Parts: sequence; C-alpha cells; structure tokens
Amino acid sequence: MTSALAGVTGAAAEPASREGRRPRRSRRATPRNTLTKGAALGLGVTMVWFSILVLIPLAAIVATASENGWSQYVATLQNPQTWAAIKLTVGQALLVTVINIVMGTVIAWVLVRDRFPGKAILDVIIDVPFALPTIVAGLVLLALYGPNSPIGVHWANTERAVFLALAFVTLPFIVRTVQPVLEELESDVEEAAASLGASRTTIIRRIVLPSLTPAIAAGAALSFARAISEYGSLVLLSGNLPFRTEVVSVRVLSFIENGNTASAAALATIMLAVALLVIVVLDIVQRRVSRRG
Repeated sequence: MTSALAGVTGAAAEPASREGRRPRRSRRATPRNTLTKGAALGLGVTMVWFSILVLIPLAAIVATASENGWSQYVATLQNPQTWAAIKLTVGQALLVTVINIVMGTVIAWVLVRDRFPGKAILDVIIDVPFALPTIVAGLVLLALYGPNSPIGVHWANTERAVFLALAFVTLPFIVRTVQPVLEELESDVEEAAASLGASRTTIIRRIVLPSLTPAIAAGAALSFARAISEYGSLVLLSGNLPFRTEVVSVRVLSFIENGNTASAAALATIMLAVALLVIVVLDIVQRRVSRRG
C-alpha cells in the first residue's frame, strides 16, 4: 500500500512540476549593436557628407603641410612674424572666451529669469553678429572706434581693436548655448534648497552651475574656434600690422599670396591642433565641475 501511495503521489507531483515549468522558447540571439537598414543608410550618408566637408579637406591640409616633414612646422614656428601672429591670435581668443563665459552666462540668465521692457528686442539683437557679414561688422566697429569715433575712442590699429572684433563676432555663442538649458532648468529644486537653508551661492555652485557647465563649455569651444579663425571683421579695424595687429588668418593669406602653400598649410594645421587642445581641456573641466556639483 505504501508503494501504491508513493506511485499516486509521484503521479500527482509530476503534472504539478510540469505545470510549474515555463515553456522554453526558441529565440535567436540578436546582436545588440546590429544596425537596421535605415540606421545604416543614415550613418553612411552622414559619414560621406562629413568626409566631403571636413575629413578630406583636413587630410589634404595635413598632407600638404607634411610634405617636408617636421622641418616645415619648425620653420613656420621659428618665423618671428608668424610666431607674433600666433601669440596675438591665441592670447586674444582666450581672453575673449573667458569674458564670454562670464558675460554670456549673465546675459542668458537675464533673458531667461528676468522680465523687463525691451526684452524681446534684446533677444533679437543678440543674433546680429550671426547675421551680419563680418566685413560689415568691421566697418561698423571702425566707424565707432576708428579715427573719427563719435565717442572719442580711437582703438583702430591696436590690440584692443583685435579684442573688440573678436568679442563682437563671438558674443552670441555662449548666450545661445546656455539659454535653452536655463529655460529647461526647473526652479523647484532651487526653491527647495533655499527652503532648507542653502545660500544663494551654494545653490548656484551645487545646483545651477553643474547643469549649465556642459552648455558653457560647448559655447566656449565654439567661441574660441571662431575667434582664432576670424578674418573679415579684423581687416579694416586692426590694420594688419606685422608684429602688432596681424592675426593668423591674415598671415595664412600672406603665405598663399606669396606662393608658400606649405607654410600656409603648416600654420593652419598648428591652429587646428590648438583648437582641438582647447576643446579637450574644456571637456575635462566641465566633466570635473559636473562631478563635484
């Protein structure tokens, strides 16, 4: 009888165990990194277009500059006039970028957080340097700060003229990168921190600044890259005086006009390396600031 009960118990347990098991489904493992046909087509079109506009021209410049090896870069940098142009361009571009980081963020904050008459007009005027041709910008600056200045400021043909021109053409970059982030940043967190006793400085340092840092870094990179490559607004205002107000873009043009294509390509490659270095440094800084926040 014991064996019969055991048989019945086993027979009853077997269906229960079968019912408790989940049916196995035969699924083929799908690679996670597999692109769909549409994604592959989009990626291919993107890479072709990017190569035509950016990669191939850059490769051509590097190849032209490397025809004579490293000696071409050394000879270009050892040229006193070229070195003076590099120092002036990079120095003024860094100064303008630092000022834009502060003033651009302040302007974006005012446009987003404050309400005042004429706000819409100011919001439109910020984009004028984007829409205005650079040679026209140089003419406007020359009329305002040139020899016949209506305000009595004569900064033409000086380093201050280079600073003014670069500051004018790069003003909108940080404003337009920070402004959308501020608009999406909810004030509830700031109000909650203030209700818990956090000071205004602490709120900005621990809540606002970490959220704005990526946008500020992106705008600073755009501002610096535009500044070191600016040409049109400097032609009339700076005077292009060697060792005084001549910038890199004008120096490259003079190399090309004299038939020295290799030196022009070498100088362009050097400035490209400088721009990439600044972009990498800005990226590292914004990552550290975001983490500390």
